[in-house]
This record gives sequence, structure tokens and C-alpha cells, in this order.
Amino acid sequence: MGKYVIGIGEALWDMLPEGKKLGGAPANFAYHASQFGLEGMAVSAIGHDQLGEEIVEALEEHNLPYHLDRVEYPTGTVQVTLDAQGIPQYEIKTGVAWDNIPYTKELALLAQQCQAVCFGSLAQRNAVSRESIGLFLDAVPQDCLKVFDINLRQDFYSLEVLEDSFRRCNILKINDEELVVLSRLMALPGLALEEKCRFLIKTYDLQMLILTCGVNGSYVFYEGGMSFLDTPKVTVADTVGAGDSFTGAFVGSILKGKSIPEAHNTAVKVSAFVCTQSGAMPVVPDNLK
Repeated sequence: MGKYVIGIGEALWDMLPEGKKLGGAPANFAYHASQFGLEGMAVSAIGHDQLGEEIVEALEEHNLPYHLDRVEYPTGTVQVTLDAQGIPQYEIKTGVAWDNIPYTKELALLAQQCQAVCFGSLAQRNAVSRESIGLFLDAVPQDCLKVFDINLRQDFYSLEVLEDSFRRCNILKINDEELVVLSRLMALPGLALEEKCRFLIKTYDLQMLILTCGVNGSYVFYEGGMSFLDTPKVTVADTVGAGDSFTGAFVGSILKGKSIPEAHNTAVKVSAFVCTQSGAMPVVPDNLK
């Protein structure tokens, strides 16, 4: 089995009401997986600018290794506002560095040392990064966990990209709102959530499918079983990065030998804790791990 747990895709600054914070699902995922004693790494691209320098500094402050190519595009930013429930609303800038991640010899070598990777649809909105992510996924070891965390944002996705990603992953993570969108796009059969999820598992030969439903709990569907857990009631500071912490904690627990229900339980607790903190990368208490 490989060495690294890698998040590949967008690296950016979330411009929050209280100031900017390091953002992007890949770094959030890798950071939370690394808290389980794994070698996390963020893979993306940044610009030759101050915001790029500050991304490097922020990752180093969080002790998160990185592979960040410098490209001739500005470092990415997202304008984030929070609604009355603390749910983030995003305005994602286009034509930025993480849209143009190059596939290099160094990245190919990292792929060969990868034991788990998480990727999404957002970072595949541009052909350059989409090709690089595809080549990376093709180069990982056969036993690598490949998590597709759909992460639909604005109109930065297509049915073609989604279906190609389903074929490349072995774990699919989706939320209830995204499942509604996907049901329309793909004309998924049945009315029940489980029926739709089981259809996706069978059609794309997935090991498991994680479905999160906000305050209404979360599911993990897998061959021969299902795990459902209620969402803990907590005082929410913001939900930025909560989903990524769920994925990172789940993968981290699985790689540490936990069963699917055990990993699910840990992921739910970690995600709930992150919701009580400001920002996406708080240190998770040992008792939750």
C-alpha cells in the first residue's frame, strides 16, 4: 500500500466575513486525514503572487505537506458569505491557478505512492486540471482508495465529467441536495434514497457510497450492509469544511483498520466538532479520534 493520503484539486482562499482563511476541499481533506497519523498531502497549483505565498505559509503552519506547482495564473479565491443558518454561499473566481494544475513527473511519482486520494468535480471544470487529475487517478496503485466527493458548485460541472469520475472512483460521497441534482441529470430510477444509491453502486462498481443529509443524518451504503447515524446537535459556528472533515476522518479511520460503521461514527463526530469551530482546519481533540 502507498504512503500518502492526497487531496488533489482546488487550493484557494475563502474570503470570509471575518477575513480570509485557507480553503479548498483537497487541503481540508488531507489535513483531517493526517490527524489520524497518516501522511496527508495537498496537491494543487498556485500563482506567482502574494496569495500563493500565503497558501504555502498556511499549509506549513498546519504542518500539512504539499505539492503546489507555480503557474502563470492568479491564486484562487472564493468570496464566502454565511446565511442566517451559518451555511456558506460561494462566489468562485474563474481563470485561476488551480484550474491549470500541470501533470509533471513529480506528480506521477506521487501517484505511485498514494494509498488514498480525494477529488471532486469543481477542480475538473477546466480541461487542464481535469486531464491532470485523470492521469493521476490512472497512475495510483490498484489498492488505492479513490474518493469522488462530488462537491457541485454553481454550474461548474457536467454529466460527462460526473460519469467519468464515477468510473474512476471506488468510493462516492454525495449529499442529499446533490443527489436530487444527479437524479434529474441521470434520470435515476426509484424514489427512495437507498434505491438510487444502490443503483449507483451497482452501475459503477463502487465499494461504498456515502450520503450526507445535513441535520437529517448520514448513510454509508456498501455491499451487504448500510450504516445510518443521526447528526449530533451542536452550536454551529460555521459549516465551512465540515464535509471535508467527514471524508478525511472516514478515510483515515478506514486506513487505520476500522470497520465501516466505526469509521462512519468517527466521521460524524469529527464533522460535528468542526461545525462548532470557525474555519475548516481546527485541531481535532484526541478523544474524537
